[in-house]
Amino acid sequence: MNLTELIIDRRSIQLYEDRPVPVEELKKMLETAVWVPNHKMTQPWRFIFVYGDSIKKIAEINRTLGEKGKDPEERKANGEKAYQKIANVPVLLVVAMKENHSPKFREEDYAATSCMIQNFSLLAWEQGIGMIWKTGQLTIEDEFREAVGVQPGERVAGMLQIGYPAKVPKPRPRADVKTRITELD
Repeated sequence: MNLTELIIDRRSIQLYEDRPVPVEELKKMLETAVWVPNHKMTQPWRFIFVYGDSIKKIAEINRTLGEKGKDPEERKANGEKAYQKIANVPVLLVVAMKENHSPKFREEDYAATSCMIQNFSLLAWEQGIGMIWKTGQLTIEDEFREAVGVQPGERVAGMLQIGYPAKVPKPRPRADVKTRITELD
């Protein structure tokens, strides 16, 4: 597959086959993924792999967050759904980044980290491995941060759920880029 095909064909994957993903292969992909533009070469990222029994701990935290609803049955069902969303993921990769005190560097570091995550996702897709990039409530919870070892002064740029796709969604249409271009001569 060439780069154009990889970019167009890549999908966010939420359902995974029940088979292990070789973490050593993912680490090799990271060695390439970090080659992104990075102002002042701050390289603010740090990677935390979560798999095996540790996934269940994160799933339990997500269960607690998901237990919302009007009655106990609804809360229990919602909690179980939230648990399964994490428990059935072969590997989580938490991408933590140092938060620079300078707003300028903080934005540039987040942009570079986002580019690195995109590179990683394309490299994984090339190997038949899918992922979805998650942020949100779970990643800012103290219990989650402590469970995965996010340090004070670090931000979770993404929790990547990684595995071999059990289902690949159809492409979603994109806006015609020509309608988003302004030219100044």
